Amino acid sequence: MTLTDRVPGLALEKRRARFARRSLASDVLITCLWASGAVAVALYLSSGSVGRTSSAAEIITTVGAICGLVGCNYILVMLVLAARIPLLDRTIGHEQAIAVHRTMGKPALYLLLAHAALLLTGYGMSAGVNPIAEIIPMLSIPDMPLAFIALGLMITVVVTSLVAVRRRFSYEAWHLIHLLSYVAVAFAIPHQLSVGGVLADSTWQRYYWIALYVIAFGTIAVFRFVVPVVSSVRHGITVAAISPVAPGVTSMFLRGRGLSALNAVGGQFFVWRFLTRKTWWHSHPITLSALPTDTVARITVRGLGDGSSRVLNVPVGTRVMIEGPYGLFTSATRIAPKVAFVAAGIGVTPIRAMLEQGEFGPGEATVLLRASQPDEAYLWDEIEQLATRRGAACYSLVGPRASGANSWMSVGDAQRGVTIESILPDLANTDLYLCGPGGWLDSISAAARAAGVPRHQIHSERFDW
Repeated sequence: MTLTDRVPGLALEKRRARFARRSLASDVLITCLWASGAVAVALYLSSGSVGRTSSAAEIITTVGAICGLVGCNYILVMLVLAARIPLLDRTIGHEQAIAVHRTMGKPALYLLLAHAALLLTGYGMSAGVNPIAEIIPMLSIPDMPLAFIALGLMITVVVTSLVAVRRRFSYEAWHLIHLLSYVAVAFAIPHQLSVGGVLADSTWQRYYWIALYVIAFGTIAVFRFVVPVVSSVRHGITVAAISPVAPGVTSMFLRGRGLSALNAVGGQFFVWRFLTRKTWWHSHPITLSALPTDTVARITVRGLGDGSSRVLNVPVGTRVMIEGPYGLFTSATRIAPKVAFVAAGIGVTPIRAMLEQGEFGPGEATVLLRASQPDEAYLWDEIEQLATRRGAACYSLVGPRASGANSWMSVGDAQRGVTIESILPDLANTDLYLCGPGGWLDSISAAARAAGVPRHQIHSERFDW
């Protein structure tokens, strides 16, 4: 233990300085990711790719080409954000990386649609035909059929990522559809080389696009395939035991070698792949529900769909592949003197692990647990014991959810006048760690913001997709 750790004031200042550095790095990185689209445009304009644009048809064609470049640029950036690169995870966190990834999806699709529409219009004007009639001649150009297929695949990926549409799919089905984005980018490359001419020799544009493709597909290959395989072989993880927690909820004990070398901390998650005939083909992001030792780790799983329900029934001895650990939902992001852990449903799992390891003294922490009915009090006995041992206050809210602004609590508690301030009276000086279903999490986040909690003191982990 260092002097800083022994003196609370110094430890707090150290956390705040670390938060400021990470926030600055995060803002700079996200700005650069968005600005990469402008870089693609600038390189295109400066490379001589734009000839004389004296006619309306040439202007429309040029704008269409630029839309395609920026759209493709953002698709490649989205692949980088989805590659689970450790540096990105430490800087902006997995949650924010995926949020930026999703935010880029619609603009990228709109740009690619504009690319297709403007090129059809421009080429049609030059040939004296309408844009629809121009489709047939364009399909006769080498590599253009692949480009049309790529656009169709990308439309499928983005549309199925919309919340209203995504909820109609199981996680496993949606994940398989999402993998089409890799195929779409691969199908788009040939026409970019042969028709677009963006890789002309001896231009900075050539070097930029080669670097971007290498980074996008290289990081996917390394961090989504090579590193997980090497880590899984090294640690030799297998299912050691399965213990029922409640109907549809099971704790799984996993045995392996040198698990402490993974440097996982409370609140982080791994992506698990259970190698049985029925489960090997899909992966599951699941948080640790207890701190791992050198040989044993534990996760607690709720069967919410076909895929996660199958995981509950894998036999003891099943080999397991892992990716991770991931996430900034840890005590490392704490900057306030006090801390509160608030969880609903199966969202208690990271909270339980954080309580075990959290950097707080007696009286500094509060735990608030929420369940719709008593049999959803998953791991509450363990959490209450840890809270007592660590000197943390522990409260629970049980019952059907209230409506409106109080929908984060139960009907009975809302009728009694319970508020977030009455449970956590020193909110302005508290870091909130919130974990649970998306709708509930949005409700309690809004209540905390209305009570004056700064946005940067609210840390959330959604247990939905």
